Amino acid sequence: MPKAVNYSKGSIIYFEGDLDDRIFILQKGTVLLTSTDIESGKPVAESVKNGEFFGVKSAFGHFAREETATVLVQTTVVSLSVQEFEILFSNNKQLIMKMLRVFSNQLRQIHKKTESVLNNIAEDQQTGMLAVAKSFVDDEQYRSACDIYLKFLQRYPNSSRKEEIAKLYAESKKKNEHFSSRRRFIEPEETSESSTSLKIFELPAFERFAKQYEPNQIIISEYEPGDSFYFIQSGSVQLVKCVNGTKKNLDILKAGEFFGEMAILDNSPRSATCMAIGNVKCLEFNKENFELLITGNPQMALLLLKLFCKRIYDQKRRFRILCIKDTQARIADVFYMLAEMNSQKKELDKQQRITATFSDISHWAGLSPEITRDEINRLVEQRKLEAYDGYFIVNNILDLKRIFETRENGTNR
Repeated sequence: MPKAVNYSKGSIIYFEGDLDDRIFILQKGTVLLTSTDIESGKPVAESVKNGEFFGVKSAFGHFAREETATVLVQTTVVSLSVQEFEILFSNNKQLIMKMLRVFSNQLRQIHKKTESVLNNIAEDQQTGMLAVAKSFVDDEQYRSACDIYLKFLQRYPNSSRKEEIAKLYAESKKKNEHFSSRRRFIEPEETSESSTSLKIFELPAFERFAKQYEPNQIIISEYEPGDSFYFIQSGSVQLVKCVNGTKKNLDILKAGEFFGEMAILDNSPRSATCMAIGNVKCLEFNKENFELLITGNPQMALLLLKLFCKRIYDQKRRFRILCIKDTQARIADVFYMLAEMNSQKKELDKQQRITATFSDISHWAGLSPEITRDEINRLVEQRKLEAYDGYFIVNNILDLKRIFETRENGTNR
């Protein structure tokens, strides 16, 4: 049962770094959330208003607290477990949409900061879409380039560049026909998935929303307007971002996951390109029925909320790396992050095999391939890791964590 808890002035409800699965509602009084800005390193403070929730993301995502919650006057808060919050959340349509929009906006702001650090800001949506298409052409993925050029022509039929784009589309289509006749596509292995999210959408009523996609087909393009979102029923979807003209792989989504929902919630352009890996079946929901669908399916709303919590955490982790000034410390933290993603915490002191290329490390670190290779070679010379074709062996990932902590602390002094 949710319970009211009284705190006296100066009390700490929780500290930054705590592992805590409680969620709080401020009933009366004043609570100040203090944290450290990732980019500037300066303290940031935010007051919680009466009736507002706090501590949601870390509790939902099982992450360490990102802020310290301090009581400024005699205060009463309501403490809930995650399960109690889920019940409350599921029965309040207004709360559902408000929290989804708040979390979507937070994720969008982190994306913008990341773009700024990488100096990757397109002049406009049309320019951005064409840059994305060119990045696929440069990688000889002509089928995907065709899809983006076609989307451009459909989205912007009155563009002054439509004849030029039509020509680029025709050239890419011709090259795709030439290369595809000699290229054999290997269908990725399908993993068995019996999650609650998949069971929800197995009902016949959802079949009318089903869409089929072929290997390398673009489902949504970065920079295009967002007017639909998707749920993967089978297959895998690659998330790709165009960074300064170069295509970077972000993530691979599996059956039971959503994508494209962020643009729906905050009326913004797409922040990434989503491409089918192998044959993919998705449910496509449009902007008009989004709110009805979400508020009418509480389990779906909870899945989206948990997804936002994870994506916000992951994006902040990525942004934190980009803000490290010392290049070797940045590389070391990339390896530590990849080890965290692939291992249990208790195994981090053991030898780790990190499946990644020099290009992958360069992407995560936001450094040029030359600087990345130089820094990795130094770590190899120091016997901190071994570099192979397509993977790295780290003898003790905690050694790289110490490099990051020592160098970064020295830089900041």
